[in-house]
Amino acid sequence: MHILHVTPYYRPAYAFGGVVRAAEGMAASLAAGGHQVTVLTTDALDQTTRCTEATEETIDGVRILRRPNLSIRLRGRLNLSTPRSMKRTAVSILPTVDILHVHEFRTVENLLVTPVAQALGIPIALSPHGTLNRSTGRGRLKAAWDGLLSPAVAQRIDHVIALTDTELGEIADIWSRYGTRQKPTHFSVIPNGVHLQEFTDLPPARDFRQRYGLADAPTVLFLGRLQARKGVDVLVRAFQRAQVAHARLLIAGPDQGVLSQAQALAAGDSRIVCTGYLGSDERLQALAASDVFALPARGEGLSMAVLEALATGIPAVISPGCNMPEVETAGAGFVADATVDAVAVKLRRLLVDADLRERMGVAARQLVAERYTWDIVATQLESVYENLLNT
Repeated sequence: MHILHVTPYYRPAYAFGGVVRAAEGMAASLAAGGHQVTVLTTDALDQTTRCTEATEETIDGVRILRRPNLSIRLRGRLNLSTPRSMKRTAVSILPTVDILHVHEFRTVENLLVTPVAQALGIPIALSPHGTLNRSTGRGRLKAAWDGLLSPAVAQRIDHVIALTDTELGEIADIWSRYGTRQKPTHFSVIPNGVHLQEFTDLPPARDFRQRYGLADAPTVLFLGRLQARKGVDVLVRAFQRAQVAHARLLIAGPDQGVLSQAQALAAGDSRIVCTGYLGSDERLQALAASDVFALPARGEGLSMAVLEALATGIPAVISPGCNMPEVETAGAGFVADATVDAVAVKLRRLLVDADLRERMGVAARQLVAERYTWDIVATQLESVYENLLNT
């Protein structure tokens, strides 16, 4: 098959979070499986910077086409793409494409590309990546977008891929509001994945630990964008309440509104370190240097950071909002309510018990190996695509 992925951002734009890594993982694993894979994206690198990579290149067997944004300022202020020449590029490519797979729902890219694919009779799959719920941010903008633009795009989608059963319910509810179409929209659940080998041979942690003053202390890692819904405030308070004097808390990720709050809560506590955004190599070093992963989020799709931590063999303390109850049932960590007291109890249990951390770490890697590798995900995606082509 020739599969075209359309996404507002792609590698190396990792500052936009897990969607970038998810789209990259899908594309690369499908290419490794023998499919022709093209990614059409923009030149966004982060909220304020353009990507300086080539406008066309092939990486891991994936052909990547980057088209310039008219305004990086709109990307920064409203997280809104303004892609130039994207429709023209889509018109030239789509006649050779078997499947169009779009990423995120409320995007200018979808407004431009999906009508072209529909006119050519090309099946369209959508991965919302946990962004459908208005509570995940920019609720007013999403409501306005839905009122004006979403119904028409939804009518063009043939298959929507949820990350979890929770998101599947949200999708079914949202699509029920957009009326009927001649051909029904189908839904399925396919999780994110990781390349397990990438988290097997990690770089040495010594230099990273020295750089951030971690010494040999058991270290809790938060890795992700610093947004209110991620629960960074809860984590800082919970870490302090756990009262493990020799432990450290490492908060790594780009600021999206809550860094100053986290710093204020941590003021005077030298055990809490904020690193800012970490590039790919430093991200792996942070994982190698950490003993516990924590994400008391109030709303997630399926966190790539959690999967990467588990793949590294790090037990996790997550909230029900992370939609991964199997972390606890598999013995790979704890699921705790996103409250200071609940998270503090679980953090303390892991920080004071190295044997427990080791046992849960082994279970964590096993969980990922059984359910969350990109090879497994690619097989599931192929099944969806084949069904679309045969319908």
